[in-house]
This record gives sequence, C-alpha cells and structure tokens, in this order.
Amino acid sequence: MNNKSLRLLIVAGEASGDLHGSHLVEALKELRPGFRFFGMGGKKMRSEGVDTFFDIERMGAVGAIELLEELPHYLKVYRTLTREISSGAYDAAILIDYPTLNLRLARLCERTGVPVFYFISPQIWAWRKGRIHQIRKTVNRMFVVLPFEESMYRKAGVDAEFLGHPFADKVHPSMEKADALKEFDLKSDQKIIGLLPGSRKNEINSLLKIMLEAAEKIKHELGDCQFILPVADTIDPENIRQLLKDNPLNIRLIADKTYDVMNCCDFMIVASGSATLEAGILGCPMVIIYKLKAFTYFLARILIDTEMIGLVNIVAEERVVPELIQGDATPDNIAREALLHLNNPERLQAVRTRLLKIRASLGEPGVMNRVAQSICRYLDERAENEKVSQ
Repeated sequence: MNNKSLRLLIVAGEASGDLHGSHLVEALKELRPGFRFFGMGGKKMRSEGVDTFFDIERMGAVGAIELLEELPHYLKVYRTLTREISSGAYDAAILIDYPTLNLRLARLCERTGVPVFYFISPQIWAWRKGRIHQIRKTVNRMFVVLPFEESMYRKAGVDAEFLGHPFADKVHPSMEKADALKEFDLKSDQKIIGLLPGSRKNEINSLLKIMLEAAEKIKHELGDCQFILPVADTIDPENIRQLLKDNPLNIRLIADKTYDVMNCCDFMIVASGSATLEAGILGCPMVIIYKLKAFTYFLARILIDTEMIGLVNIVAEERVVPELIQGDATPDNIAREALLHLNNPERLQAVRTRLLKIRASLGEPGVMNRVAQSICRYLDERAENEKVSQ
C-alpha cells in the first residue's frame, strides 16, 4: 500500500480526546489527504471523516463501581477493537489518552506489528509508575503535553516528544468580553460566577447539586451576582435543566462557547479535569472540587501519589488555586473559598496574574501540525526501512 493512502486506527474515549483527535486528523489529512481513519470517538472526530465503531457517550465511567456498571459495554468495545487490530487492516494506531483501554490496545498492536503513536500520555507521575515499562515496549512514539513529562519518559527509554499542549492552539475566546456579556445577557456591574460540573453524566450527578447549594450561599452573601454554566457537548442540556428544576438562581446555560463563558467570569467552581487548565490559561480564578463514591475514593488514595489533583496546579507546580476534594467539597467550603476571592480584589488579581503565566509553559501554537508531521516522518522512515530490508 502506498504510504500516502494508509488506514489508521484512532481511539479516543472521552470528550477532550474527541476534540484533540479531530484536530489531529484534520492536520494529518492536510499533509496526507489519502489517509483513512477508523476507530472510536465522538461527533467531532466523525465530522473530520473518522469512521467510528463506537461513540464515546458511554465511555465516561469514573472509578471501580461506575466501571462495573458499564462493564458489558466496555467488553464489547474492547473485543471489537481487538478484532480490528488483529485483522491486519491497519498500518498504524493513534491512541489518545484514556489509558485504561488504550494501554491494552497498545500491547496488542505491539504483538501484531502495528506501530503505535500515543498522544497525551498516561499520568504515570501521579499513579502506577510501573506502567512506563509497558509503554517502553508497546508505544513507538509518545507525544506528551506537559513539559516535565518528556525527560521523565526519555530517561526510561521511551521515544517521547513534547511538541506543546493542544490548549496552546485552542484555548481562546471567540469574541470580545463585552460582546459575550451582551450575548449571554450578563451585567458588567455584577459579579459573574461560572459553574463547571464536568463533561460526564456521573460528574454532573455528583457535583452539580453541591455547586447549586454553594451558589445559593454565595448569592445570599453577595446579593446581586450572576451564575452561568457552559454545557459540555457530551451532555444533553435538558438533563441540566431537569436538575436545575425551576432554576431560582436564574443560571444561564450556554452551549458550545465554553471559553467565552470562562472569559466572562470573575470566579469559577470547576470539577477537577482539563477544564481547570483551560480556565487557568484564560486567567480565571477558581476553586477545584471533586467527589467520588466512597470505595472509589479509598482506592484512589492508595494508588495516587501526588499532592495536588488540579491539572492547573500540577502544571504550575504549586497550589495556585484551592482544591476541595471528597469530604472537603461541601457547599459551605466552596462558598467560603469563592467569597474569599470575590470580596478581595487584590487576591483575585494576584491569582489571575499567576494563572496567566501558565500559558507560556505550554508551547507555541501549531501543536497538532507538529504532531502530524512527526507521525508522517516516522511512517515514511518505516516505509523506507521496509524497502531496504526487502
């Protein structure tokens, strides 16, 4: 098969992976229009022409108990993808984050001779450090997105590259703040508080009620203030409306404009995850919260070896914004942290200034183009080596 018309398997398991995967496919198609893509993703990857066997909608379980509830579906996904890999129909695999599934697929790819490109590495610096040995054996090239990860992987013998974080390209508002305030029907003379309960259904169910109770307390203290909630594209806005019931706080629900929402906010209450880094890049002060089921949290405490869980704090290598986890994530505590900032303009500005420095550490724009070029160079070199050996 001509190197310009290869079949690539690409696998993402959640909303952020679907977004990054769509941009990577777009960049690869610009370099090699003949490439064909198959695998698992969401509507963004499908919009770029990826032929998906499964959607990511049911792939968002967090923790042991939640995983057991969706186990039959997970097994179906795994068996289908392993059959695809074993079929010999693919010239390479691109695995995006989602290590629970993708590290298993990488092992099978290695056994069947399919080269593996892994984009957004497993967070081995936080837990299960021993996986780096498996990665060295099964991943042909690892594209890391945090600056400190490259040297860590290279020391372990992994072919790793830091070409920048995809947020360096995509995290920016689409309109001026004044225009966004008008579109979202927000008043510039009142504090604006954003609520980001996550991009998974179980996160919404676990965290939104706590956020709403905290918002009531904030409203009681501040009086005139406004609340806004950007809805992840993996969530049906109607599900949010049902949880809001009669919406006494008049929370605005905004779809498809997360960065414009963040850019409007004076403060945010954010579920731990990539959204904390996105908000940080835009300089929005926040409190990070997260809750798991008791048994899942017990296991996490045993397995995770990091003092901070907020991605924005991890990248900054210091606790820039507060974290309230598990039992500490109460409406009273959340409201207290929000009010400590909202009632102190100097504190608010100091946090905003520190957050804005984070973007510089994430690399220059053009990340996906650089990753796509690296993949193509590897495949070209592999094809040349195969010709020589024949």
